[in-house]
Amino acid sequence: MTRFIVVPGLFTGAQVWQETLERLLAAGAKAEAVEVPRPHEAAVDLEAHIARVVAAIDADGAGDGPDVVLVGHGYGVFPAVGAADRRADRVARIVYVDAPLVQDGSVGLATVPDPALREHLADGELLAVPGRAEWARWGSTAGLSDAHLDRLTALAAPHPTGTLLRPLRLTGAAADLPTTGVLCAESGATIETVRMLVGFGDPALRALARPEVTFFELPTGHWPMLSRPSELAEALLAAAAGEGVSLSADDEPAETPGYLRPFLLAVPEIAPERHGNVDLFLPAAPGPRPAVVFVHGGPVPADMRPSPREWPTFVGYARYVAAQGAVGVTLDHRLHDVADYAVASADLAAAVEQVRADPRVDASRIALWFFSGSGPMTADWLSATPPWLRCLAANYPIMAPLASWGLGPGQVRPADVVAQAGQLPLLLVRAGLETSAIAATVTEFVTAARAADARLEVIDVPNGHHSFEGVDRTDESRAAVRDSVRRVLDRLGLT
Repeated sequence: MTRFIVVPGLFTGAQVWQETLERLLAAGAKAEAVEVPRPHEAAVDLEAHIARVVAAIDADGAGDGPDVVLVGHGYGVFPAVGAADRRADRVARIVYVDAPLVQDGSVGLATVPDPALREHLADGELLAVPGRAEWARWGSTAGLSDAHLDRLTALAAPHPTGTLLRPLRLTGAAADLPTTGVLCAESGATIETVRMLVGFGDPALRALARPEVTFFELPTGHWPMLSRPSELAEALLAAAAGEGVSLSADDEPAETPGYLRPFLLAVPEIAPERHGNVDLFLPAAPGPRPAVVFVHGGPVPADMRPSPREWPTFVGYARYVAAQGAVGVTLDHRLHDVADYAVASADLAAAVEQVRADPRVDASRIALWFFSGSGPMTADWLSATPPWLRCLAANYPIMAPLASWGLGPGQVRPADVVAQAGQLPLLLVRAGLETSAIAATVTEFVTAARAADARLEVIDVPNGHHSFEGVDRTDESRAAVRDSVRRVLDRLGLT
């Protein structure tokens, strides 16, 4: 008989999981929740919580084989994986529910999305329970009704900070155990996103393509045990049976990832001129020419090869504008983690000044074109628009940090500063089949821009996915590329 041992996340316990646990029991499984020890019981750190989960595994005695499915929600995956490492022979599967991938040395602090909250974690022994209006600082509240929020707040308990500060120590005994990720789309994690990240080649993510690793996706936020208890229980039961979407080569035909596919328009083979982390694609036209700087998204691994400035989409755009008389610019910036936005923004600012200093560039006519995860970087240019910036464009951008990211020190949301952009022409290319979490950030930005009477134009690609240039090679996508380039070049005085 399968035994589900659930390790709840921050502030939550068995009562929040009641409906899901009841459904698991009704299906014939054993199910229980192991809560974090309370400070009055003993000094509480991560090892104390792991020990409690290990005790729960041992309490039922040894069966004929691995029978325990450990389920970790958010922070709860740290003690769950720690216990699996200590009792690998008893564990049939580890299930991550809207939780980060953990490894030896990982720290639970990573599950606190808001940097401002992280800074004060060491100030006391307990994390205070969030107020009813504060839960969004701890995860996406999408899918939660007013009644759910009332219940979450009423049942919440302070969480020992010691569990978040000590690194997780693993021997590797559980490294090859079957694993399942239950992704919550409104938190920004989808199966397609994971597939894309695995395709980037990051060694830390390669294990996700093992046949023993499966995924489920729920259309909700960080607390599916409240918003989708039945669907969560069904996913857990299916995971225990080895079901789910696999990213292994056996289940997914090998194919070139979208970001490495040829550009969808025929463009001339203009060779780049390399200057450090910046590539220039120069037009044949004489004299100083306006420039379009294409800003890749992320995060991407630091050792990504080819690097983003060499990806066919950006090279294709740069060649396309160069063929029409502008200098096309691609660059590499250091957005390797969601905490790197300040560094990446500094890289971009330096690259722009380098481009403007080139005598072949008309320093008074520059356009910046952002893609995907570079969307939050637009805030710097919206809040303090230089006179030489003639247009700011963004394709399928993430226009605010996702729920699991939080705001970095000094970081602001583009929607909060778009009113300061004045008469700067803005162009947004919106993918109609965007993930719901990203689409919500775009809607927030568009609403704010409209309210501020900003000079915003929107090009919709109704049947386009995120990164549509590489994944949707359709006439609709080609038309969107042509139209968007035409509008940007028009702002630079080239059409």
